[in-house]
Amino acid sequence: MTSTIFALSSGSPPAAIGVIRISGPRAGAALEALAGPLPAPRTAALRWLVDGRGDRLDRALILWFPGPRTATGEDLAELHVHGGRAVVAALQAALGAMDGLRPAEPGEFTRRAFANGVIDLAEAEGLGDLLAAETEGQRRHALAIAGGALSRQVEAWQQAILEASARIEAILDFGDEGDVDADEARPRAIADGVAAGVARLLAAPPAERLRDGVRVVLAGPPNAGKSTLFNALAGREAAIVTDIPGTTRDVIEAPIVLAGQPILLIDTAGLRDGDDPVERIGVARAEDALAGADIVLWLGDPGAAPDHPGLIRIGARCDATGHRVGVDLSVSVHAGEGMDRLRDLLIDHVRALLPREADLAVNARQRAALEEALEGLHLATSPDALLFAEGLRLARVALDRITGRAGIEDMLDGLFGRFCIGK
Repeated sequence: MTSTIFALSSGSPPAAIGVIRISGPRAGAALEALAGPLPAPRTAALRWLVDGRGDRLDRALILWFPGPRTATGEDLAELHVHGGRAVVAALQAALGAMDGLRPAEPGEFTRRAFANGVIDLAEAEGLGDLLAAETEGQRRHALAIAGGALSRQVEAWQQAILEASARIEAILDFGDEGDVDADEARPRAIADGVAAGVARLLAAPPAERLRDGVRVVLAGPPNAGKSTLFNALAGREAAIVTDIPGTTRDVIEAPIVLAGQPILLIDTAGLRDGDDPVERIGVARAEDALAGADIVLWLGDPGAAPDHPGLIRIGARCDATGHRVGVDLSVSVHAGEGMDRLRDLLIDHVRALLPREADLAVNARQRAALEEALEGLHLATSPDALLFAEGLRLARVALDRITGRAGIEDMLDGLFGRFCIGK
């Protein structure tokens, strides 16, 4: 029998209100033990809550949601109590003393929703991103995925592939009987259309940029002004600044938001050859950061700048050195010259790298499944009808993994472990 779980689903106490959720077959019995007869479904009622000895614990709003039309797909109860630490602790102790009840594990409510078919895997991932969203763009995208936008698109592709599969299988099995349309043009056109849609989604910016921020790496030789500019953009003294070459020896990161756009600023060690083994490690890490950069702010000789599609050549300390030739922008942190233009330029570059508001973006797991689906659809371009049918089958299996219908058990613990206890 499935156990009944409970957890605080609101913020940590103290708070004005604490919401405790109970989910499972004994949720109704637990609510009756605490508050007496069950209220009308989905109707709030004000009750005294008592423990097993009959001692009053709190006067609270209670709600009863009989399954399966609930957030978890099973019987669910909620206690809206006063959010003090003692109140919440007393109620959790009272629930823990009841037979058949136990505290929930991280993400267990959402995992039950997935197991009971209330949400699919893509929607669960969107919900996880929604809980972690810090910018408006992150919120909008996560809300769309949690609301099923990606799942609906995948389902439409699955239905189209099923139609193409049915048509080609009918041709393979009964094409010589005269009462079956033996023309393969229709199923092949369907497969081509799905392949084009999958390719468009794969060409869109990845969800990781929106979730983790666009990686902006400051690079150049020692004493080029990288750390000073880094601190100015970060809005705090995140990196140590001195006149001694080689002060920065490790990668320093600072997440920021500019005009609502998520950015991960990365300061790096000065690039140069040297005998110091520690500095060489720092240079190697700087080179690794450059390799993974979305945008590079290069502070150094413009002619020595790396070949990077997101390169912006910066002439630093223009108040002292003047405006340099061959740079995209001259700035002075101390005088403030060029800093507003640099931020505007960064924002323009970042926006070009992020999904547009109306676009879907997929994460690495979803992208891998889509790439496999596209490989199957490319196989389906074979003139051999048997290979065509096999390619459609492979594409269908790959798309199933996006919504969680196949091959997902090893990954579930990692996903739902991201959630808070009460989610």
